[in-house]
Amino acid sequence: MRSKKVQLGIMMFLQYAIWGAWAPVLSSYLLNDLGFSGSEVGWIYALLPLATIIAPIIGGQVADRYFASEKVIAFLQLGGGLLLLFAARITDFDTLAVVMLFYCLLYAPTLALTNSVAMINMEDSEKEFGAIRVWGTLGWIAAGWMLTGWRWFGETDAIAAMQGDMLFLAGVLSLVMGLQAFLLPHTPPQKEGVSPWAFLESLKMLKVKDFAVFVGITFVVATELEFYYILTAPFLESDVIGVSSRNIPAVMTIAQFAEIFVMAFFLSWSLKKYGMRRTLAFGVIAWPIRYIIFAFGAPAWLVIASLALHGFCYVFFFVAAFIYVDKVAPPDIRASAQSLIAIIALGFGRFLGSLFAGWIRDVFTTEAGTNWTYVFLVPCALTIFCAVAFLLFFREESEPLAVGSA
Repeated sequence: MRSKKVQLGIMMFLQYAIWGAWAPVLSSYLLNDLGFSGSEVGWIYALLPLATIIAPIIGGQVADRYFASEKVIAFLQLGGGLLLLFAARITDFDTLAVVMLFYCLLYAPTLALTNSVAMINMEDSEKEFGAIRVWGTLGWIAAGWMLTGWRWFGETDAIAAMQGDMLFLAGVLSLVMGLQAFLLPHTPPQKEGVSPWAFLESLKMLKVKDFAVFVGITFVVATELEFYYILTAPFLESDVIGVSSRNIPAVMTIAQFAEIFVMAFFLSWSLKKYGMRRTLAFGVIAWPIRYIIFAFGAPAWLVIASLALHGFCYVFFFVAAFIYVDKVAPPDIRASAQSLIAIIALGFGRFLGSLFAGWIRDVFTTEAGTNWTYVFLVPCALTIFCAVAFLLFFREESEPLAVGSA
């Protein structure tokens, strides 16, 4: 059993190291080195959320009904790795967008498949999954430090002129994971696969006012998440803050260190002491605090330190949100409700948020440069609105929602 846990931990480590290698810093490369517009960068980042919406059809159904999950993961990661290595050498938007679309369609299904493989091969998933999943966050952190180390000690100045080193590193990690997947515990198809449209069963929950308010706020907050993911790296690298491009990948991992710390020490404590509603409120309020600091842009050390607020922004809101949905959803549609909130927040929310963040960056960019104060005042205002709306209109449910047939 110990060797099985080791394999599952390595799987999670590589799964998120791949994502963590390119997602935090790709925007800087596209904006500063390739000269893409903010809207074009927004489209590149919108491709993965778009892929997550249709991922259950691509990967989940294949693994559920036809092939062993570990073989599906291996095929998807090997194919994705080759596409990333190719993407690293592309310098025009149209070609890169097409290649990244195909890559995201391969990568997105593996997010659910790795969770499924891990849970199926555990004796007690409730007790064991957290210890396995944390290796994913550690993988994200490790990728950032690997990229920074590569830029400091490798011959990357010459490489960067020809290709995106973050895409190259992600491609190598993807190929490694593709090979490692063949060593995962055998997870045969279940034959009785869950319908990719199962989330539709949970739409009846939206008839309950408090849950509808919760879903609406979650959607808006998810759109503002993309301002952090897309624009933080180029903002830190700008003259306003002045972080070296070599150090950006490592600096960005402050958020993941904080995420682990908050998850381990604060989330359970807050839920017990303050309850779900106040914990979620703390999470919503943390967002405008961070964007206010970004908007002021000084002192630089405070902006960098504020990256740690991501732990509260993400864990106290998004992680707590999934716990809340699990708590209030009727038992017979609990899985469908989780799918619903994932598609709304991580799918549609992040898709539209990526396009919105890129567009806002262009609106406040002139030949003199980007006015980062105006850029970050937009998500600041919207998240303040969400915080006020949440406190005024949301009431926590202590029991599963009583919903009738849709």
